[in-house]
Amino acid sequence: MSFQRARTEEQRVERRRVILETAAAMLAEMPVSDVALNELSRRVGLAKSNVLRYFESREAVLLVLLDGELEEWSAELTQIVVGSKAALRRRSAKLAKQMAATMAARPVLCDLISAQAAVLERNVSAEVALRHKQATVVTVERLAALVTRGCPELSSRESYKVVAHMLLMASAVWPHSQPSQAVQEAYALDSKIAKAQMGFVETVADSVDLCILGLVSRH
Repeated sequence: MSFQRARTEEQRVERRRVILETAAAMLAEMPVSDVALNELSRRVGLAKSNVLRYFESREAVLLVLLDGELEEWSAELTQIVVGSKAALRRRSAKLAKQMAATMAARPVLCDLISAQAAVLERNVSAEVALRHKQATVVTVERLAALVTRGCPELSSRESYKVVAHMLLMASAVWPHSQPSQAVQEAYALDSKIAKAQMGFVETVADSVDLCILGLVSRH
């Protein structure tokens, strides 16, 4: 694929869309760490310098994709989280499992979140960081409203805290739940260390459940 120089706003918007779609396709094939600007430029059919006309860095591209993944995930949860008159412990466990399982079904989202603070936010301008953080706040507030829907015992501020804690836990657990070949072989060789394996859904769901119940117990 090759492009002539974009001369209109519509052409520039289309150029950004193609770059984002190409980067998303790459994430379906490889982890975030392997997505290189040179390869992205080659696949898009633009010189690296031209890609940088639309996004200031590789990380800026990936932050936009992260924002989109978070928004899509929250939209999915909106369709499945409903209110209930069941006991709090049952509602909390169900909600925690729904949040963890739907996130696990989006490995690209998990991979991007695990790289967010340590990698993606390190090579961007304040302007790009601001847009990303503003988008994140909107999505987290939407997710917090869903937590309150499932567990109305929580205040909006407490529900926001549940979501924030979940995202932090997910960012830490995901890499551990995707062990390298060497670590997998080590697990196979020693049953004791194999017990240390972390299942993403179980670990994140437990964290969310405990956070909800702990916050309610403070009341």
